[in-house]
Amino acid sequence: MPRIDLNADVGEGFGAWAMGADAELLALVTSANVACGFHAGDPAVMDRTVGLAVRAGVALGAHPGHADLRGFGRRPIQAAPEDIERDVLYQVGALQAFARAHGTRVLHVKPHGALYNQAAEDETVARAIVRGVARAGRELILVGLASTEPMRRAAQAEGLRFAAEAFADRRYNAAGTLQSRREPGSVLTDPVQAAAQAVKIATEGRVIATDGREITLQADTLCLHGDNPAAVANAAAVRRALEAVGVAVQALAG
Repeated sequence: MPRIDLNADVGEGFGAWAMGADAELLALVTSANVACGFHAGDPAVMDRTVGLAVRAGVALGAHPGHADLRGFGRRPIQAAPEDIERDVLYQVGALQAFARAHGTRVLHVKPHGALYNQAAEDETVARAIVRGVARAGRELILVGLASTEPMRRAAQAEGLRFAAEAFADRRYNAAGTLQSRREPGSVLTDPVQAAAQAVKIATEGRVIATDGREITLQADTLCLHGDNPAAVANAAAVRRALEAVGVAVQALAG
């Protein structure tokens, strides 16, 4: 029986500003990527979100990004490798403290936004992230883009487990990279389309690219973005469709 993890980015509010229906989303996924205060989140939001994840029974993960609240961590920042390493360690460590306070632990780390995309292309950035994760704990699973190699190679070189991630709610270019969010239709808001893409990835290891071609895309985990207005509807449709075709939906560490 094929199996796949279903993850969502959550805890991405800040102060009085809320984003996403985290409680509803966490009832449908198997892993949560919690923002750690740099691109979004703050101590109160992190504490509350970890509590929600514990009550939902999902695997807890850290979602570190660039220190860019204004840009939501989606603007590339050319930081020194040692700064990236420390930033990742700092953010993961903060979430680990909240996890301990709630009687649980952080199981995986998935970089956010521009940091994630830079690591998919730049070996130096990927290695810096991996060093930060390794310092936080060598048992941590590193999540990165399925169609690229820098993160996978960096994780393997450091002896960390790597989990390849695909996206149920994003369009792919023919090269296996994500279509730019600036392009119309790059984010899937139709639950039927998101579910169909998720099933194809999970059962065939393939996805239909923007040019109509089918490309190979082997994934261990599927992401649904919490900031997508259709996040809850997408998650419900995706999980229902996966289970209907016999895919076991379970956390990476399960």
